[in-house]
Amino acid sequence: MAPTNAETAGSFSGFYAVKPASYFSMVRADFVDRLPRDTSAQILEVGCGTGATGALALSEGCCGRYVGVELFEAAAEQARDVLSDVVVGNVETLAFDWQPATFDAIIFSEVLEHLIDPAAVLKKLSRFVRPGGMLLASSPNIAHWRVIRELIMGRFQLTDQGVFDRTHLRWFTPESFAMLAENAGFDVEELGPVTPFSQRTEILSKMTGGQFDHLFMTQIAMLARRR
Repeated sequence: MAPTNAETAGSFSGFYAVKPASYFSMVRADFVDRLPRDTSAQILEVGCGTGATGALALSEGCCGRYVGVELFEAAAEQARDVLSDVVVGNVETLAFDWQPATFDAIIFSEVLEHLIDPAAVLKKLSRFVRPGGMLLASSPNIAHWRVIRELIMGRFQLTDQGVFDRTHLRWFTPESFAMLAENAGFDVEELGPVTPFSQRTEILSKMTGGQFDHLFMTQIAMLARRR
């Protein structure tokens, strides 16, 4: 019999336990920069960690309410000190009672690749985002040239971080990441690297009309809006 979501999450808990504290406290200032300044807005972040991104969004006046969902109690306990509300548990099995179109934005920062069924989660949560509301998401890029090189050499060595992180259950290219959002009812407006290309790569991108940009994105960043 196939393992349940809860059993799978439990089996991976040891891998998460050895991750440094910084893993749960990373601030996505790039995502906060993309948010409108609106103190009446409500934002949902799945995998909020210790709440660092939400704390920044609140301090910048991006929202008046910031809700986090976090699997691990230790991180969630810290998030409670800085966020409006924190729901603890596995997003794949939790039942949420928010009203439809509650949130103005939803954030998945390096989270979707850790889920058993990211498409189902995104579809489940999409109804809580208002029409025109934002989806901000990022994920490692399996189509990066270094990954392709490793595969050509016959290697797929799991590690504690990066694209081959042993806690990853799904992998995406820029195209498949965008399709994930489109299938959940979002229109993709921006799709590119988390870290801007170097000047040399930017020149190459322009010369090739962006045709090979997927080879140079270490991580994919996406901004989409709810239809």
